[in-house]
Amino acid sequence: MIKHGVVIRLIISTVMLLCLLTAAVLSAADKRVVSVPPAAKCPVCGMFVAKYPDWTACARFKDGTTSYYDGPKDMFSHYLDTSRYTPGKRQADIVSLEVKEYYSLAMIDARTAFFVIGSDVYGPMGMELVPFKTEKDANSFKLDHKGKRILRFSEITRQTIKTVN
Repeated sequence: MIKHGVVIRLIISTVMLLCLLTAAVLSAADKRVVSVPPAAKCPVCGMFVAKYPDWTACARFKDGTTSYYDGPKDMFSHYLDTSRYTPGKRQADIVSLEVKEYYSLAMIDARTAFFVIGSDVYGPMGMELVPFKTEKDANSFKLDHKGKRILRFSEITRQTIKTVN
């Protein structure tokens, strides 16, 4: 016969195990991986993107094609002047924009990210817009790395990109 205390401990252990498994699955789902084709070149600067996996950014178009970038700065350059870098396509053709979050290296939605500019951390093309999922992480990074400002997606303009170039 099983004692009452043993049953309760078994139930608690089972619930804890289920919570841990759920957290692991959610964490894995949060770290969406983007496989950059080895021959993919950034449409803005021409660099091979796969060489810089920690800075990957990408734009997906309505027609199913994807443009890859060696950093958020080039992604914004393309986004803000789409037809220049991909003739025949318009900004309205872009269905998603993703950047690699600096700390977790997970792909996140660029439109909801926080970007630190003017820090002492450089990307493959020099000064970079460093992306974060949370404002708290962006603030911490800004303080630790002498960042100048934190910007949201809608605040980044062609002038912003010129100041970072």
